[in-house]
Amino acid sequence: MGSRREAEEWIRQGRVTINGDVAELGSRAAGNDQVKLDGRLVRQASTVRSATFLCNRSPGEGLSEPREGEERGALIERLSRRDGKRFIAVSPMPRMDGGIEVMTSDGALAAALQRGVRNLQMDFSLRVRGELMPEQIEQAMLGELDSGERLQLLSCEPAGGEAANRWYLVETRGANGRDLRSLFERQGAVVSRILRVRFGSLQLERNMARGQARALEDYELRSLRDAIDAPPPAPPAPPETPAAT
Repeated sequence: MGSRREAEEWIRQGRVTINGDVAELGSRAAGNDQVKLDGRLVRQASTVRSATFLCNRSPGEGLSEPREGEERGALIERLSRRDGKRFIAVSPMPRMDGGIEVMTSDGALAAALQRGVRNLQMDFSLRVRGELMPEQIEQAMLGELDSGERLQLLSCEPAGGEAANRWYLVETRGANGRDLRSLFERQGAVVSRILRVRFGSLQLERNMARGQARALEDYELRSLRDAIDAPPPAPPAPPETPAAT
């Protein structure tokens, strides 16, 4: 509910009670005592903590089912064996692609993230054969899909490459890997790989190898929750039509 310093200030102000008595700094409370802040009951945290992981999934790696011949099992299975929980993938990437996956055993968090994922910044490394022409990038930035839906692209910048392949960093608002591939293939691009490198406030870390995972810190979870609770940003204004001469 707040930092230790904030809680101490609430106690000094007489806003905290224990079983109806105004608390003082140093007062003790047991698990069955009623602690209230401004008259509202402070509920005790559950002793069973959920787990949320940031994962770097390899392209082609199984998410819930291992590929034939894979010995180490799918990503969700490896996390389940590690923590003994049932995990849910939030807006997972297609199997052929990879990068950031957010896996959580918190069903309420998974549902909230899935509802608010369109408000989050999602960045991708996109690998195409050859180079994108300026007109291809310009058309892709419009975000128009065959379905009539529109993706919100923020930028598309070259990010190096080798041989016949070129990488582009594509910054979006709430896009997913499947629609991003469709968008660029609609412009005639041959997309060979997509890696998600940003999921809201989470970014793919250079020292996290493919197939690795780590638990999210509390401040990272708070940041994600704040982002999905915030009002969605206004879409960018359409480009102005040049005045007739």
